[in-house]
Amino acid sequence: MKRLKFFCLISVLLIFLLWLGGFIMFDAYIRKSADTEQKTDAIVVLTGGKNRILEALKLYNNDMAEFLIISGVDSNVSLKELQKQNNIFLTKNDAHIILGKEATNTNQNAVEVSDAIRRNNIHSVRLVTSYYHMPRSKEEILAYNPDIEVVVHPVYSQNVSAKWWKKWNSFKLVASEFNKFLFVYVKYFTLRLIERN
Repeated sequence: MKRLKFFCLISVLLIFLLWLGGFIMFDAYIRKSADTEQKTDAIVVLTGGKNRILEALKLYNNDMAEFLIISGVDSNVSLKELQKQNNIFLTKNDAHIILGKEATNTNQNAVEVSDAIRRNNIHSVRLVTSYYHMPRSKEEILAYNPDIEVVVHPVYSQNVSAKWWKKWNSFKLVASEFNKFLFVYVKYFTLRLIERN
């Protein structure tokens, strides 16, 4: 009985240490700054976090891509309303702006974005989303588009501290996002292994 308890304790400790090691690597990844120079075929922005759409519209205005794909837009919201809500107006033609209005979660965002990528022969995207959401979003999009180049463009907001370890709510959000990323990573890793065999 004592051996069993000891084995369980060691197992729990090893799992925690593996989780902690992964979390430290996750933290290092989400601290990466955006490449502000490289142009891509499209800018992809996933709605849901503060400053995401504003940043994407700025990038589009600055000719960083030919297309702008906004995924997860409310079905009743127009492009004009998005500009008004974010206090920014387009300085270029909106013919290549695609509003995705079906997605309600990150996986559905990836499906919606993938459809736009295929229809418009897009080979590279600049992904705009919250910094803590970036690893999972990138993994989901690459799962549907393994040959596409993804340039990450993390966005920060005052609602989630960049020094998340100093604020309990920010820590909970980042830790929760890491757990979601782990699930997605393991899911697609397993699927890739199955496909190879």
